[in-house]
Amino acid sequence: MSQVTASLVKELRDRTGLGMMECKKALAESGADIDKAIEDLRKSSGMKAAKKAGRTAADGIVAVKSEAGYGLVLEVNSETDFVARDENFQTFVGSVLEAAYASRETDIAKLMAGDLESHRQALVQKIGENIAPRRAGSVEAPVVGGYVHSNSRIAVLVGLSGGSEELAKDVAMHVAAVNPAVVNSDEMPADIVAAEKEIFAAQARESGKPEEIIEKMIVGRVAKFLKESSLVDQPFVKDPDITVGKLVKAAGAEVVSFVRYEVGEGIEVEEVDFAAEVAAQVQGATS
Repeated sequence: MSQVTASLVKELRDRTGLGMMECKKALAESGADIDKAIEDLRKSSGMKAAKKAGRTAADGIVAVKSEAGYGLVLEVNSETDFVARDENFQTFVGSVLEAAYASRETDIAKLMAGDLESHRQALVQKIGENIAPRRAGSVEAPVVGGYVHSNSRIAVLVGLSGGSEELAKDVAMHVAAVNPAVVNSDEMPADIVAAEKEIFAAQARESGKPEEIIEKMIVGRVAKFLKESSLVDQPFVKDPDITVGKLVKAAGAEVVSFVRYEVGEGIEVEEVDFAAEVAAQVQGATS
């Protein structure tokens, strides 16, 4: 049997993206024949799953479940919208949601340990795309309501101190549409307020007005920014003549908290030049 050298292992890792031990085992079983090892690995599910896991999953769906004062919102990503609409994918999302809700676990790594991860890997093999439960959040309050937009790309949970689930759902629908940053203006992070002040100050000084007028302009613009960004101060989307805060107060309640998830937000998707990628692969194959 030919010797499995470190350089062979490295070359196989570079060509497949698999782990050292898996590559070493494949080389040992192939008699240190790297081409045969690659062929054997391509026949195995392990290599397929590993290759898929390297792709960016930035599409997918969000889902919520709430009752009895507790709600959970979940995002599970796929590579394409086509798979996000697949019945098998949606069944998997339902399984993850039920498990997370039952255990009240929002740590994805802990949640996916065990059977759910096996289910995910099997689905990757069947569908042929990377599938990745990304995040889960929860709301606990006397009254909790949830809303999922019809395309399952935006989901919201809202917790109220009183009122009804229907009211909480209405507020959640508003949050989905308007996307407030905080419940109340005093919750806005100080660094965000400071950054907005700098922007407004630069804009105001371009007017050439006296400094005392500029200061008043900055104060006014910051106040407007906070009002527009705070849930309770926003005109209710179903009735702009009343703010969300007044709507909730009329029902004898207050907004405790909310969580809003939108599919793929914050994920950087690498732009791929497919022509260049194919050319690179052809060159690699002939070099």
